[in-house]
Amino acid sequence: MNDPAKTQLETLFREAVDALRVGDARRARPALETITASGRASIQVWLLLAQSCDMMDDRYAARVALAEVLKADPRNPYASVMHGELLTRDGDDRAAVAWYDRAIEAGAQIPNLPADLVQRLERGRRERDAAIARFDAEIAAGLTRSGIDIATTGPRFQEAMAILSGKAQPQLQQPTSFYYPRLPQIPFYDPADFDWVPAMEAAWPAIRAEAEAVLADRQGVAPYVKRSANRPPPSNKLLDDERWSAYLLIRDGEVIEEHASRCPATMAALKLPPIPVIAGRSPLALFSILAPGTHIEPHHGLLNTRLICHLPLIVPEDCALRVGNETRKVEAGKMMIFDDSMQHEAWNRSGEMRAILLFEIWRPELSATERRALTAMYESITHYGHDH
Repeated sequence: MNDPAKTQLETLFREAVDALRVGDARRARPALETITASGRASIQVWLLLAQSCDMMDDRYAARVALAEVLKADPRNPYASVMHGELLTRDGDDRAAVAWYDRAIEAGAQIPNLPADLVQRLERGRRERDAAIARFDAEIAAGLTRSGIDIATTGPRFQEAMAILSGKAQPQLQQPTSFYYPRLPQIPFYDPADFDWVPAMEAAWPAIRAEAEAVLADRQGVAPYVKRSANRPPPSNKLLDDERWSAYLLIRDGEVIEEHASRCPATMAALKLPPIPVIAGRSPLALFSILAPGTHIEPHHGLLNTRLICHLPLIVPEDCALRVGNETRKVEAGKMMIFDDSMQHEAWNRSGEMRAILLFEIWRPELSATERRALTAMYESITHYGHDH
């Protein structure tokens, strides 16, 4: 049977669409309001009504229509980006950015976006960036009025401002194997705070010479990331790839005598730092070798109870290390100490080989009691299943 009411609503819908195609919101809006009043409106009808009200700069009515869309589809990218646009016109940049972010995130989850939505999201992204720039400028002006030069506030405050404006994200410890609570979230530690560093840096020329000898023949050099016989392979693009290689001096707490005997200066220097001694696990020490043009992609380390130390040995130009939100240039002979349980990545963008001495130390915040307890725990984990 024919449904005259349905037929009339379909006619009104076509008339509204035709009117909006030529930019006639005043003709489209009554037709769409008739459909919504019938209780038979779809999400598309509510969106078109919101668009009509928006074109007439009736922001209140547009928001009422968008609320109906979001009631049915809370992540609707059209409704989200329109909310952002309305708030931009209201001058509420911070609220607008939240809606633009939601729209962009929702759009990224949808394959084959309609062309009009692609354009609208791109416009929303530009509005978002402009709003953030205005926000940053106002914050900077407020600091200036208070006599504060952000350039002198230090990296912690500067990173907080970048997170506040959305230019950076909070970077937290996310170890893949074991998390120890209540430790500070510090990407790079200051080498000046460690009394053993000067002596180790002083040994740099002798350690570098030993690394150069290893690289000359590459005997014993193997891929850094290797498959384990009884574990799933790690999801690392450099798996079994010699572009990121290692020359192991100490592995799982055992000195590799054949390698260590070639590097006496290095082995002597490794007695200086507080390296964990854990049966079956630590010390760990090696030359990490990165081929020209190689990128170690973002990843997290296994544990947050240690810090990783890099003594750069052979360092061409354009080598860098990012930990959290901070990227530092790698400089030969200058120690780098960082928390590898935070997301980190490294680059060798040069045309030459890069080599560093890599080892681990206890985190300085851990007490002697905690270190003993952690050692016992790690050794128990290592021996679990091997004593039967």
